[in-house]
Amino acid sequence: MFPVTLETPSAMLRRLSQVTPAICLLFSTSLFAADDWSHQWPAWRGPSFSGVAPHADPPLTWSETENVAWKVAVPGKGHGSPIVWGDRIYLTTAIETERAGQAAAPDETAKTVPPERVHQFVVLCLDRATGETLWSRVAREEVPREGMHQTNSYASSSPMTDGERLYVSFGSRGIYCFTLEGEPIWDRDLGEMRTRFGWGEGASPAVAEGVVVVTWDHEDDSFIVGLDAATGEERWRQPREEVTSWATPLIVPGEERTQVIVNGTKRVRSYELSSGKLLWECGGQTINVIPSPVHDDRAAYVMSGYRGAALFALPLDATGDITGSDRVLWQLDRGTPYVPSPVLVEGKLYFTAGNNGILTCVNVATGEELFGPVRLPEVESVYASPVSADGRIYFCSRDGVTAVVAAKNEFEVIAVNRIDEPIDATPAVVGNAIYLRSAGHLYCLRQKQVD
Repeated sequence: MFPVTLETPSAMLRRLSQVTPAICLLFSTSLFAADDWSHQWPAWRGPSFSGVAPHADPPLTWSETENVAWKVAVPGKGHGSPIVWGDRIYLTTAIETERAGQAAAPDETAKTVPPERVHQFVVLCLDRATGETLWSRVAREEVPREGMHQTNSYASSSPMTDGERLYVSFGSRGIYCFTLEGEPIWDRDLGEMRTRFGWGEGASPAVAEGVVVVTWDHEDDSFIVGLDAATGEERWRQPREEVTSWATPLIVPGEERTQVIVNGTKRVRSYELSSGKLLWECGGQTINVIPSPVHDDRAAYVMSGYRGAALFALPLDATGDITGSDRVLWQLDRGTPYVPSPVLVEGKLYFTAGNNGILTCVNVATGEELFGPVRLPEVESVYASPVSADGRIYFCSRDGVTAVVAAKNEFEVIAVNRIDEPIDATPAVVGNAIYLRSAGHLYCLRQKQVD
C-alpha cells in the first residue's frame, strides 16, 4: 500500500522546508509517490499547518442547494475538524447515550456541571466521494468528569494522520492510535484535566518524525509529552509552568533542528522534537490562550486575544528567554483573535479580532498593517479558523455564513455564502472540494460541472 521510503524523514523535511517553505510537508514520516502531503489535509490546519491548501481549487459560492455534492448527518456533537487522506475523511464526535452513570463531584472552581449520562467517544471514517460511513469506532465510554463551556464539545480536538496511522486525542478520555482501516494499535491514558472554570478541552495532537506531541495545560500540573507514534510509549515529558490553554502545538522542521512551538498564557515555548529539550521562550500573551502559531522559513507568528491583544513575530533560530529583547522581530497589540487561529498566505497574515468578524491583514516581513480592522459582511461570531486556496480566504461563522476574501494587500470580498447551521469547526480543503462540519452535518461542497 505504501511505497519504500527513499530518504530519512528528517532529511526529507529539511530539504523540503528549504526549497518550498510555504508548503513544507511538516508531518510526513515517509515519502509518498502518488498522494504527497501538499495534496492532502492530514491535520487541523492542513498540510503546512498554516491553513493553506496549495493545490486546491474549491468552489467560490454555495448554499443549501448550490454546489452541494453531498451532505450527511454526523451523530453526537463535536467541533473537531475533518481531515482528509486519500479517498477518506476522518473526524471525531461525542455521543450522549440514554444510560445513567456516576456523575463526578463538581469542582468548586468550575462554572459548569459534569453530565450524568454515559458518553461514547467515537472516531468516524467516511468515503470522500459519497459521505458514506466506512467505519465507526467507539474509543471509550464513560461519564465525563468535567462539564464544558456551552460553546465547547467533548470532541473538539481534530484527528491527525502521518499517512500510516491515525492519531486521536479525547484528552481526559485518552489518546488513541488506529490503522487507517480503523483497527486499534495503542492507547494512552494521561490522566484527568481540570480546565479553567470547567470549560473543557480542545487542543489537538501533532505528529512528525515518529513522535506524537500532546500538550496538557490545565489548572494542576501541566506538561508536554512526546509519544512514540508506533507504540504509544513515552519518549520524553517536560513540565510546563502553565494554566489552561487550548492551543495545538506547531511542529517546524529546520536544517539544524525540528522544533515544537506551543502557545501559552505565561510563555510561548519551543521544544526540540527529538528530546523535549526547551529551546527558547517568550512571554507576553493574554490569558485563555487558544490560537495556534503559524510559521514561514524565518519566524513563528503567535497571538492571543482575550482581555487584551498580543501578536509576536519570533525567530525560529532563537535560544533562551527572548522576552522583551531585540530578538523579537516585531509585535502588535490590537485586533488579535480569541478562538480562531490566523492564516498565513504569501507573506501576509490574516486574522480576526476576538471572536468577531473584524479582519486585519499584516505584512509578516515588517509587521505593517496592510488593511484593517474592517468588517467582514454578515460575519458576526467566529470560532473556526480561516483557510485559504486558489488566492482566496474563507472565513466561516457561527451563523453559518462564510465570507470569501481575496488574498491580496487590499480588502476585497468576492463572495458571501450561507448554510442553515452554525459552523465552529475549521474546514478542510482538498482538490476541488471544501468540507464543512456544521452543528449537525458534514458538507462536501464542490463546483458542479457544466454540461
